[in-house]
Amino acid sequence: MKYIHTPEGAIYLSQILVSAFLAILFLQSGIDKVIDRRGNLEWLKGHFAKSPLAAFVPGMVTVITILELVAGAFSAVGCVLILFRHDSRLASHGAVIAAISIVALFFGQRVAKDYPGAATLVPYFLLSLGAIYLLAL
Repeated sequence: MKYIHTPEGAIYLSQILVSAFLAILFLQSGIDKVIDRRGNLEWLKGHFAKSPLAAFVPGMVTVITILELVAGAFSAVGCVLILFRHDSRLASHGAVIAAISIVALFFGQRVAKDYPGAATLVPYFLLSLGAIYLLAL
C-alpha cells in the first residue's frame, strides 16, 4: 500500500475517493430516474413547460439517465480497478462522461431559466474537471 503522506500516495487515495464520489452521485441519480421515471418526467415537464425544450423532455430524460448511469458505472468499476490494479483509465472515462452529463444538465437549467438550479451544478462540474485531471496522473 502506498503511504498517503507521499505525493504518489495522496494521488492514489484522491483517485479512489473522487471515483467513489462520482460513482455514488451518478448511480444514485440515474437509478432514481429509472425507478421514478414517471415522477421525474412530470416534474421536468412542468419545469420546462415555458421553454423551447418542452416537447423534448422525455428524450432528454432518457439521454441524461443513460449518461448518468454510464458515468456512475464507469466510475464505480474504475474505483475498483484503481484499488486493485492501480489503473485509472476507466474511472477517467467516467469523469469525462460525468462532466458531459453536467454540461447537459446545466444547459437545460439555463434554458429553463432556473438560474439557481444551474448554479448548484457548478461545484459538481468543477469536481468532474478536477477528477479528469487527477485520474490522468
